[in-house]
Amino acid sequence: MNKIVIYHHGKDSIPWGEKTHAMAEVAKRCGYQFESIDYTASNDPQVRVKQCLAMDFSGYDELIFVGSSMGGYVSAVCAEMFNPRAIFLIAPAFYLPGYDRTTFSPPLNTLVMHGWNDTVVPPENAWRFSQTYQTVLKMFDSDHRLLSVLPQMADEFERLLIQINQ
Repeated sequence: MNKIVIYHHGKDSIPWGEKTHAMAEVAKRCGYQFESIDYTASNDPQVRVKQCLAMDFSGYDELIFVGSSMGGYVSAVCAEMFNPRAIFLIAPAFYLPGYDRTTFSPPLNTLVMHGWNDTVVPPENAWRFSQTYQTVLKMFDSDHRLLSVLPQMADEFERLLIQINQ
């Protein structure tokens, strides 16, 4: 089976930061290929959505999206077209000014990670999304970047991949 995890980085982040490397390690350990899309050419969420939608993932039997902040928004919007098996959202940038979409159709296997001390995307935005779409929400004593709980997030991601492949 040809399986891949696609990582969507955040607005002010880079394609291969600490979170990307941690998620790639988990994905590879669980038998997935891993790709991080380079969105650094634009900080416009709609441009990033169009960039992702222009990609061809048809050669894969299973697709997983991981998105951090603006990348979480991109993951959720693009999930409607690509129908990934799961999406793993890290402090997703939902319900913010400048983000066109406020309704989504996340897959059944959607897991949201968020920090109680997030001053970029209010924690209540993650709660609103998770309540509306009945997704699992894990809250951490951390800030927007969630680097202080990266090992715990990696564990959650690994559990998700194992669960959907049982």
